Amino acid sequence: MENIALGKLLAFLKLHKKHQLNRSKAGNAVLFVIMAICGIFMAVPLVMILNNAFKPFDELFRYPPRIFVRNPTWKNFKDLVVLMNNSWVPFTRYILNTIILTGGGTVGHILIASMAAYPLAKLDIPGKKVLFSIVVLTLMFNGTVTSIPNYMIISYLGLNNTYWAVILPAFASSLGLYLMKQFMEQIPDSLLESARLDGAGELTIFLRIVMPNVKPAWLTLAIFQFQFMWGNTGSGFLRSEQLKPLQYALYQVASGGVARQGAAAVVQLIVAVIPITFFLICQSQVIETMTTSGMKE
Repeated sequence: MENIALGKLLAFLKLHKKHQLNRSKAGNAVLFVIMAICGIFMAVPLVMILNNAFKPFDELFRYPPRIFVRNPTWKNFKDLVVLMNNSWVPFTRYILNTIILTGGGTVGHILIASMAAYPLAKLDIPGKKVLFSIVVLTLMFNGTVTSIPNYMIISYLGLNNTYWAVILPAFASSLGLYLMKQFMEQIPDSLLESARLDGAGELTIFLRIVMPNVKPAWLTLAIFQFQFMWGNTGSGFLRSEQLKPLQYALYQVASGGVARQGAAAVVQLIVAVIPITFFLICQSQVIETMTTSGMKE
């Protein structure tokens, strides 16, 4: 029996070796150099944003500009704090508004998109192909095209100048529905049927089987939606200063002219750091989930 097992192992190793890519060390080196060059080009703007936040005025307006700061200073951060403390609305209020809008829009979109995608992917309902075709069709339209209808609907519902005016349209993004539906179709039907035979309801199947197995999908969706909501100032719906998010206040500071260019550099750093941090956290979870999961019929 041991000889048979050893023979099967050797046959598998030979077959696996035949299917390996025949790539030379020189080819690997060329690919590495190309990827390194591309990585440097993508990293330069981020490095420059970080350094600009610590540059004094003479270095900010230097031509040609330098990427790295020579005489770092904290004055730009102090100026931003002073400007925000002198605003009409407390700085903490802007932060609270941002948490409500970004968190509510992101979590709500993931839940609504997942709950709508589950019956389209795994339940036999009439007209689901037509409904999904409409969803795919809406992906062709830019958000600017639907801005006026969205405003009319929000006004008709009486939600203007409220948090819901920004959060509610985020629930209806078709990208999340499309992404979740495509991932849910990869879950074996036999797994769901086994759960139904054991007495599990559709809600239990959705929460305990479907959602854990499509974790890479909704984490990826969370990255995209968080980035979108983080950059949304709500300027078309929010008129009250008490409801404006942090991004609106920061952009107002940045548009204050030459005297505020130091504070504007700090604003660029803050606006860039938060989404990048959220992306890095979710990316590690996505990679870990994809490497430890995988299902087949």
